[in-house]
Amino acid sequence: MSKPNWRTPAMVLFCGGMILTVALGVRHNFGLYLQPMTADLGIGRETFAFAIAIQNLLYGISQPITGLIADKFGTARVLIGGALLYALGLYLMSVSSTGIELTLSAGLLIGASLGCSGFSIVFGVIGRAFPPEKRSVALGIAGAAGSFGQFAMLPYGQWLINQVGWHQALVILALTVLIIIPLSSALVEDKSAQAVSLFKQSASEALREAFAHRGFLLLCTAYTVCGFQLLFIAVHFPAYLVDQKMTPETGMAGLALIGFFNMIGSYTWGWLGGHHTKKYLLSLLYFTRSLVIAIFILLPVTPLTVYLFSAAIGFLWLGTVPLTGGLIAHVFGVRYLSTLTGIAFFFHQVGSFAGVWIGGYVFDATGSYMVMWVLTIGMGIVAALLNLPIDDRQINRGASTKPV
Repeated sequence: MSKPNWRTPAMVLFCGGMILTVALGVRHNFGLYLQPMTADLGIGRETFAFAIAIQNLLYGISQPITGLIADKFGTARVLIGGALLYALGLYLMSVSSTGIELTLSAGLLIGASLGCSGFSIVFGVIGRAFPPEKRSVALGIAGAAGSFGQFAMLPYGQWLINQVGWHQALVILALTVLIIIPLSSALVEDKSAQAVSLFKQSASEALREAFAHRGFLLLCTAYTVCGFQLLFIAVHFPAYLVDQKMTPETGMAGLALIGFFNMIGSYTWGWLGGHHTKKYLLSLLYFTRSLVIAIFILLPVTPLTVYLFSAAIGFLWLGTVPLTGGLIAHVFGVRYLSTLTGIAFFFHQVGSFAGVWIGGYVFDATGSYMVMWVLTIGMGIVAALLNLPIDDRQINRGASTKPV
């Protein structure tokens, strides 16, 4: 008598969510290190921002590759390798003393490790574990778990910095990310069962199909704006608030509030995606995000306006993730979901690279972030418009295939 499979959809969702909690929670700590590291090492904000920008760019570049490896050879192997690389990058970041060393550790190593442990890798398994009618909600819950990491890990990270300094705090974070290794065992999939249930299509055929689809290109282009907006805020927001005479704890609390309300927002937008047209929801989300930013920069900067802004922008923060992943799964199926969402995330991270780096450059050149705030507003409106003409009909591949 065969043993029951413990890797149920609920267990896959739980462990996948925990992986995102740790991987993305640690990642959102880097904004807390901008001021203490630049002050201690005697480097400019652009230098630190460039290292984090490289991290986000490599995170994006590696996602299609690691997504394809995960789709073909197994997600657990990719997650284990990513956890080990993540820990190494954090340790080397803790002993960095120059901009070059910071770029190699925080930029290249951690960027590559995130490509092995981010949304696209985990979403592929979760998307295949749940039926279409429950998929958007499941992806929304996973997105909320990543948001919980931001909410929980930011106070943890700030506490570590206050207690032991940024050097030792990074070493402790390196040990923390190793919890991904045992969690990854739940994401081992039965490839023989997949071969029966999924339509037959090669990776090259899937890529040609996606890049020939105008809607996929529009979706990816809009996703670039999402990365630009979010990483500018994630990395530069604490420093911006200190410039406005707020305390470092106010910036930490603001980012933590973003993470808390992101949990609510990710689930809500995922739920809405299961009941309404995803492209229209994406358009609404981008437009509302620009409106919230515009109101914030027009108001005086006080703890109250910071917390209200953080709550509002947090609700809109990663609602794009379940909607984008759900839309890709609906149009193209889930056979190469990690690969295709990885490609979309590459576009997202190109935007992240630009948002982080240009934010540092603009500040060093002008002494202010105002140009960046205005730019994030305009780009959000453009992204809202790009989503409207997307053809979101499911692709009909004929009788020889079995879509899921």
